[in-house]
Formats: sequence, structure tokens, C-alpha cells
Amino acid sequence: MRPNSLSAVALTLIVLALGACARRSDIPISNLGDDDDAICRANGVAVGSADYAACLKNRDVQRGNAIARADRAQRNLGEYMLNNPSRP
Repeated sequence: MRPNSLSAVALTLIVLALGACARRSDIPISNLGDDDDAICRANGVAVGSADYAACLKNRDVQRGNAIARADRAQRNLGEYMLNNPSRP
């Protein structure tokens, strides 16, 4: 291989290796707005109570559902693009 080709291959391998570090499931701590603790406290429940624990659990379930919806939409788009190629 020529030096230019070798550097292009090396660069491609580096990009692929770094791209593998990122995952779709990496999300911020809260994507539903403010901090879960602040939202549950704003609802008037006492910290440590059963209602507070239920509030935190509900927020976690909502976050999981939102992630599942986003993943499903991404997967559906990919499948659509594979099954309906547009050729110029």
C-alpha cells in the first residue's frame, strides 16, 4: 500500500474504534425536564415516604418508555430506509 492509503486505512480504523465507544442508550440523567428529586418534592411529597418512592419510580418508568419509543422510531426508520431505497 502507498503511504496515503495506509494513513487513510489507519484513520478509518481509528474513527470506527471511537464510534464504537458511543452507544444509543447513553442518555443524560434526566431527559424529562428538571431533576427527579426536585419534581417529586414540588408535588408535595415528603422525602423518604412511600409516595416519594412511587414518584421516583414513575419518573424512571416514564424515562424508560421515552427511550424505548426513541429506539423504536430509530429502528423503524432504518428498516424503512433499507426496504425503500431511493435511487437517483
